[in-house]
Amino acid sequence: MNAIKKILGIVWILLALATAYFGIAVLGLPKIASGNQEDLVFGIIIMGVLTPIITGGLLIFGKYALEGEYGD
Repeated sequence: MNAIKKILGIVWILLALATAYFGIAVLGLPKIASGNQEDLVFGIIIMGVLTPIITGGLLIFGKYALEGEYGD
């Protein structure tokens, strides 16, 4: 079971990296660069609030899973 938890720790870290890329490159920067007022607000919220919270949470969860903090 501990091996599965460590493997899932790697999965969480990879998911965090994918979330960071998606939040910045796909949702954040194109919305900010569009020049539309509604897109600008959405892009700022995505890049300034949601992406750091989601990515940070996944990274911390993955780090603790790799270190075995969730062991029996």
